[in-house]
Amino acid sequence: MPAPATPVMTAPTVSAYLDEVFPQIKSNGDDISVIEVSPGSALVRLNADDKHLRPGGTVSGPTLFMLADLAAYAVILAHIGKVALAVTTNLNINFLMKPAPGALDATATILKLGKRLVVTDIAISDHEGALVAHATATYSIPPQI
Repeated sequence: MPAPATPVMTAPTVSAYLDEVFPQIKSNGDDISVIEVSPGSALVRLNADDKHLRPGGTVSGPTLFMLADLAAYAVILAHIGKVALAVTTNLNINFLMKPAPGALDATATILKLGKRLVVTDIAISDHEGALVAHATATYSIPPQI
């Protein structure tokens, strides 16, 4: 098995870059942040509150999908640098539990980092560490000109 990719950006630099190129993620407040970047992975936290809930008081599926996609984007940026036009080509998610409001951690791991495609695995856990969703995402990296 190959060694994990080495990050080229830290969590604070990924966060600052996201604020610059993708400011709409903060349009509902400062409830999502890149917590950590390490070789081959990144941790993104969402503090889910009332605006993230569906009827019945559980965090909505679209919110979990957004968290998975953002975690994949964060880990990819952390490892390839400031490539804003890296885009999702596929994302598959399995909802495993109904998470309550509170902190949700998405740990994204790079499975394959190629020249044009990056494949990631994302595990979303609640504040007690229970796995609430699992996703895989593939991103396309634009060609360098």
